[in-house]
Amino acid sequence: MRTRSSLPFRAAPLRVEDPPSHGTLLTAFLSSLSLDERSACAVLFGAAARHFLHWLELHGIAVRTIDDRAVRRFEKHRCRCHRYSAQQPVYKADIAARVRRFVRFLEDQGYVEVDDGIDDLPRHLADYFDAINSLQLAQGPAQSYRSEAEHVVAWLRIARRRWADIDDTIIDQYAVHDCRCPVWRKRGKLVATGTKRRRRCARHFVEFLRGRGVIPSVEPVVDDNPHMAAYLTWLKQHRGATDETIRRYRTDITRLMPMLGEPSQWDAAALRRAFQRRSKETPGSASLLVTIMRSYIRFLIVQGECRPALLHAIPSVQRYRLSALPRHVDPAMIEKIIAACPTDRPVEVRDKAIILLLARLGLRAGDVRDMRLDDIDWRGGYIRVKGKTRRPDRLPLPQDVGDAILAYLAAARPKAVEDHLFLRVQAPFRPFSSSAEIAGIVARTHERGGIGGVPTGSHIFRHSLATNLLRAGAGLESVGTILRHSSPETTAIYAKVDLPMLMKIAQPWPGDLPC
Repeated sequence: MRTRSSLPFRAAPLRVEDPPSHGTLLTAFLSSLSLDERSACAVLFGAAARHFLHWLELHGIAVRTIDDRAVRRFEKHRCRCHRYSAQQPVYKADIAARVRRFVRFLEDQGYVEVDDGIDDLPRHLADYFDAINSLQLAQGPAQSYRSEAEHVVAWLRIARRRWADIDDTIIDQYAVHDCRCPVWRKRGKLVATGTKRRRRCARHFVEFLRGRGVIPSVEPVVDDNPHMAAYLTWLKQHRGATDETIRRYRTDITRLMPMLGEPSQWDAAALRRAFQRRSKETPGSASLLVTIMRSYIRFLIVQGECRPALLHAIPSVQRYRLSALPRHVDPAMIEKIIAACPTDRPVEVRDKAIILLLARLGLRAGDVRDMRLDDIDWRGGYIRVKGKTRRPDRLPLPQDVGDAILAYLAAARPKAVEDHLFLRVQAPFRPFSSSAEIAGIVARTHERGGIGGVPTGSHIFRHSLATNLLRAGAGLESVGTILRHSSPETTAIYAKVDLPMLMKIAQPWPGDLPC
């Protein structure tokens, strides 16, 4: 697919001979733009380039030494040039963009030296465009990826940055730069609200180049603290912690380290002060902070880095696990939510299969997100679920759930190499990135069916399944098996919602007794 760019970003080797006359340069420049010399657009480009060349000659600036600073000086100069004094004192963005297009032409022709440290950049751009086309994106997002790739190339050249040095800091600078880059733009300048788009698309193009080995990959961040690095490795290899858990532990411990110093110098008073300070910053996570600190202290004790008595210095946080009732809805409302799922569009077919998995099997949102194609045994009639412990469990596959998944696979699931069961319906067809997207599907289902007054979120189906099973006569052990609880204490929270059983054991109110 052709883009709007008309210059190939091909920096030719530096020419030995001097640049030709101004008229020859202007004619070649307009020819490279494929413009008729008598058109209004050619007149505007020619006037901007002619004025720039005249200004360079007045200030004694050689064409070979042109850089971004020289162009900015020209943009800001208060024009007293002969035959150009009628121009505005400060150049507008659209006129400045034409000058930069002319400078880019000089770089492509080899009259201005450019060394960005990458060879055959036009070929890599063309391959990137082909890769974007293969993702089958909508026209708008695909054009954004292509145009931002050209944009970041133009900005790096203007800023005289080398591709080998690019990192997140340089990408952030590109995202917020005051754009005067020689790229196509409507009305002469880019909108100022595209910071996130610039950053996202630039990173996508940079990762494409790194994947091809064109620019070096970024080395992974290594913790300066050797205790932290060893602890995170232990969490990963011996405790089986997920990447999200490791990220959370690392963040909280890193914030505590400046308050504590070296583990060999820790004492009970310092640990309590650090805990109180952090718990005030995040009061809702005080219990988790206790878990993280005690885990890290245990590891350091085993390594011989701190005193064993410090394990008791962290105060406990009282948690009232049984103080509230689990939120739930009755079976009639569950069936109403399922009936509110239409199947007219592919996204609706997918959403109905997800709602049925949540309602019939009480799966967590993460279970649905991580489910893969080979987790379903069609002949055996069961489905494998890994859950929090990543230990696979087998659950029976109900008939309506199996029919909904089969309908999704047959008519609605995109053709993709991903082995995840549920994919996004818009290209690129990737799996869900977080459990929040499953909760969003539940919220959209409520909105479609006009269902109100029902707790939001996907976990309401899990609570409702346990509550309704208990009220139907199932035991706590059976409910814990279906919900795959590792501890009976977790299932015990549902004993409070078994109202028929509680009514049998409740004593009648004695009424007014005499004193």
